[in-house]
Amino acid sequence: MLVVETLAALLAHAGKPVGVSAWRTIDQKTIDAFAAATDDHQWIHTDVARARREAPGGKTIAHGYLLLSLVPTLMAEVVRVEKFSRSLNYGVNKVRFTAPVACGARVRLSVTLQAAEAAAGGFRFVWANTLELEGSARPAMVAETVTLLYD
Repeated sequence: MLVVETLAALLAHAGKPVGVSAWRTIDQKTIDAFAAATDDHQWIHTDVARARREAPGGKTIAHGYLLLSLVPTLMAEVVRVEKFSRSLNYGVNKVRFTAPVACGARVRLSVTLQAAEAAAGGFRFVWANTLELEGSARPAMVAETVTLLYD
């Protein structure tokens, strides 16, 4: 884990890989909770019996936006700034879901601080996030996210 004291210290890491999170198992309980929260109950995500019969691989798959929603939590395992007042998600410049994540699969986040610049009262950080899928040459997701952090 990269630990820096201040936002200014984080600036020195722009353009560099930051680190990798621990592996996380995507289980059916998590998929079902996301389906309930988003009202997205497509059978490929939630119907285990039908997926066993009809889905490639015979398992349900995680929602793409579930994978994207893991970025902040997994990033907290990769980088920590000790002194700042608040952090805001500013958006996503681009995201691609490049491989399905079957129930029971494990993923981890690889993070690079792509760019950093001053913003009113703080800094805007652009992160290149790759959600690796254990046992796969292709990542599950790639996303360029933007956060605002304030002193």
